[in-house]
Amino acid sequence: MKIWTSEHVFEHPWETVVQAAWRKYPNPHNPTVVGLDVIDRHVDKQGRLVSHRLMCTEWGLPMWVQKLVGVDRACYASEHSVVDRKRKTFVLRTNNVTFSNLVAINEQLTYSPHPTDKKSTLLKQEAIITVHGMRLSSYLEQLVVNTCSSKATQGRVAMEWVIGKINTEVKDLAKGVKGIKHNLENIATKAENLESPL
Repeated sequence: MKIWTSEHVFEHPWETVVQAAWRKYPNPHNPTVVGLDVIDRHVDKQGRLVSHRLMCTEWGLPMWVQKLVGVDRACYASEHSVVDRKRKTFVLRTNNVTFSNLVAINEQLTYSPHPTDKKSTLLKQEAIITVHGMRLSSYLEQLVVNTCSSKATQGRVAMEWVIGKINTEVKDLAKGVKGIKHNLENIATKAENLESPL
């Protein structure tokens, strides 16, 4: 068994980062995620958004590893998440479904406001990798750890890309509202001119 941990600070508010995490896929920085389906989503008695999603990925493992564990390129993972707006936490727990009897990957991501900078968000990641009953298990576990580390870096880049996309949408929306306001003011001015005696 190997444990991989990481922390990262997004210089964006928690609400923005959580919105980006929900809208993360598809994106050009994580092309291995090819599908994401919502199995269940509801608000629990505590007012938390609870979700279960199924993710289809192409892991990009070397061909010899695919043959060794007996899988093709498509792999599936189950993701359970809880968004708690009161406590400002977003916790995602993901475990692989494909070949889990040989290699178990249990990952947890926790997004919360940074303890000293409320305008930033702290991401804590942990992955527990266990290879069952195979030769070279320590080597395979380290290979998966390296993959997790690489994917985490790509994931952070993807999050920044999605946040940039959200910020652009907000700016475009504000510009559209400003244009509508300007048009309404013009219409009001023309209406006043029509009502004024010459």
